[in-house]
Amino acid sequence: MACSSCSTGKDGQPKGCKNNGTCGTDGCNKLTVFDWLSNMSLPGGVEPFDIVEVRFKNGRKHFFKNTEKLSLSIGDVVATEASPGHDVGIVSLTGELVRVQMKKKKVDPNSPEVLKIYRKASQKDIDVWQEARDREDKIQQRSRQIAIRLNLSMKISDIEFQGDGSKATFYYTAEDRVDFRQLIKEFAREFNTRIEMKQIGLRQEAARLGGIGSCGRELCCSTWLTDFRSVSTSAARYQQLSLNPQKLAGQCGKLKCCLNYELDTYLEALKSFPKTDIKLKTKKGTAVCQKIDIFKGLLWYAYEGEWMNWHQLTPEQANKIIARNKKDEPVGSLEEYEVELQLDEKEPKGFNNAVGEDSLTRFDKPKQPRKRRNTNKKRKKRKGNSSRSKNA
Repeated sequence: MACSSCSTGKDGQPKGCKNNGTCGTDGCNKLTVFDWLSNMSLPGGVEPFDIVEVRFKNGRKHFFKNTEKLSLSIGDVVATEASPGHDVGIVSLTGELVRVQMKKKKVDPNSPEVLKIYRKASQKDIDVWQEARDREDKIQQRSRQIAIRLNLSMKISDIEFQGDGSKATFYYTAEDRVDFRQLIKEFAREFNTRIEMKQIGLRQEAARLGGIGSCGRELCCSTWLTDFRSVSTSAARYQQLSLNPQKLAGQCGKLKCCLNYELDTYLEALKSFPKTDIKLKTKKGTAVCQKIDIFKGLLWYAYEGEWMNWHQLTPEQANKIIARNKKDEPVGSLEEYEVELQLDEKEPKGFNNAVGEDSLTRFDKPKQPRKRRNTNKKRKKRKGNSSRSKNA
């Protein structure tokens, strides 16, 4: 999905989106939503839900009441209520799915915080909105210079103008509390507009700015992820990942959110494995767990004092030994179970040729061995011919 500005240009080169996130097809915007209830008609006598979801810059979304009963669809530019003045945004969701989203986010439809939509944006509203957005980059550079001059330990990451240009919101990150009273005075004098400062976290900053992750795709937080769950290093331990902060950290400097995606699957697989801190008691000695492999379903144990010799067991074998140890019945040795495992692996496995071909290289011609040239014989022949010519 993309707007016409994202199509291919001359010589197959991509044009790139020139609408700055305001395309009508809603395909170039962050946190787009697919309305899977759009093709379903409401039962008779049921009025459509009168609240719509409106998206603003960098995925900021709010719910607004459609009190004027306007015919709105996804992608329409509307003027919404703000304090003070009005704001301009794009309709991102309509219909019954908005009711589901409000219930999910625990927003009361009758709450006074749910503002209303004034009208569909006119051309004049859009022109003022675009002029205000064009000023954001220059004002951001100037605001950073002022913050540095005032020796404030803060980073201004983004600026968002209200649709009518009457207010500018400065998003910043800081480790400690910042006294920006003098900063607001200088901003109001320099930019001649109402100033609002809003502190955000490092994850929210990465979501607003966007970028490409180490996987080669756009950041999850700027495309589809709306809630930020806590991520701990234990998630990496369960998945047997190296605790390297440079590999586990994302662009925000925090642990990657994708560490939680497969965590439940790993925890489910680890239920069949015994705990690694449980020691196996045998007649030969006490064995300690050295390594586990979730994919192969194997564990490696080593006797105390013989740390270089590892013995391979399955979770079922290890659980059997642990059950016997609880009954004070030590087993003979780990080698007995390891031999059983090796015998099971030696059983021939049937080969199923699903493709119906024997080999991918069956049509390749075998390489013929090169004939070695006997350079010594040729040299002798040359010497013999030269001596005969001299005698003649």
